[in-house]
Amino acid sequence: MKRTAFILSSGLLLSVAFWNSVTWHLQKFWGSSGYFWQAQWEKLLSTFAGNEWILFFLGTVLVPSMLFWSFNALLLVVDTTGKPHFISRYRIQDGKNDPVDPVKLRQALVTVLFNQCIISVPMLGLYYPFLKWREDPCRPELPTFHWFLLELSIFILIEEVMFYYSHRLLHHPIFYKRVHKQHHEWTAPIGVVSLYAHPIEHVVSNMLPALVGPMIMGSHLSSITTWFSLALIITTISHCGYHLPFLPSPEFHDYHHLKFNQCYGVLGVLDHLHGTDATFKQTKAYERHVLLLSLTPLSESIPDLPKKIE
Repeated sequence: MKRTAFILSSGLLLSVAFWNSVTWHLQKFWGSSGYFWQAQWEKLLSTFAGNEWILFFLGTVLVPSMLFWSFNALLLVVDTTGKPHFISRYRIQDGKNDPVDPVKLRQALVTVLFNQCIISVPMLGLYYPFLKWREDPCRPELPTFHWFLLELSIFILIEEVMFYYSHRLLHHPIFYKRVHKQHHEWTAPIGVVSLYAHPIEHVVSNMLPALVGPMIMGSHLSSITTWFSLALIITTISHCGYHLPFLPSPEFHDYHHLKFNQCYGVLGVLDHLHGTDATFKQTKAYERHVLLLSLTPLSESIPDLPKKIE
């Protein structure tokens, strides 16, 4: 017990020291460039004076969507051509989507565009007046760095809770067959299918968990834009099918697509509390669920056990 307490306390102190160091450097950068960004924001406000809703649209729809499609365009080149070849070494489910089925891909692209244009855009249009009622997202002063960090922590926590329980509910037989089964047509996912879902699922599990945090916090448009962009990039990585160096591990959610009844959350905290990652923890995928800090694929450094010959 003493040894465990010593290890945990030492780890906690190191984590706090590292976090304080990182935030200090980022705060220093933020402070030195703050006047520049504040000046740019004020220019934008003067340009769109009286039409702040256009600025809100650009920040919540255009910028995150451009980042989403730019990142996915790079992934789709690999998925459809298999080039460059070295990236295929990082594929999680070997032999799957090599190359991706063009018919399934076209269907996925149409659905994703429908969800973004026909569902997300009107939802964000309705979201704007609610945010203004809470606190104007286009107010003149940008948030401080530490306030943004606090907001981001709360956004992530709210998303984890809302996504886990809504996602798990969608796996109930009543909803799975009619709603969530569409998303699980991809047992080996690719990046763009992160938004391939039934419209009900897109609203309940994709949109609402991301929207509630900024509403509660009365967030500035700069925070909302950053949050939406991060959320789209992270969900793309979680679905991309490749465990690439220096990017967050997608093993957790990839395993969910493979087995359906494990790993419902984003961070895995609620899965741990509810025991919905117990089987996952007994697999090689769990051992590989780490940040890859070298160029050697984890499928090579932590290979699967050899199959038994009957």
